[in-house]
Amino acid sequence: MIVRWESDHDYVLVHIHQDMFGDWIFSRAWGQIGTQFGGLKHQLADDHDQALMWLADETTIQASRGLRKVLEVEDESTEGQAAVHQLSLLGNG
Repeated sequence: MIVRWESDHDYVLVHIHQDMFGDWIFSRAWGQIGTQFGGLKHQLADDHDQALMWLADETTIQASRGLRKVLEVEDESTEGQAAVHQLSLLGNG
């Protein structure tokens, strides 16, 4: 699952997925739109439910900061694949 929030200047992107060992990973990328400023953090969740709880918390936090949800897709969709590609570029810089 991929969820993205944006304001006029900032973005936050969350990717929840399983790795090759079956562990649930909660990845969070953030930054300023149109710049290289930002960060990337990965957290290992105990299970899928914990990752979804973290997503619910993130939704509340971003709404309180005035960011609006602009994307919510599954990884297999065209939009999801494009978002995962963008997320992978952050880890190589």
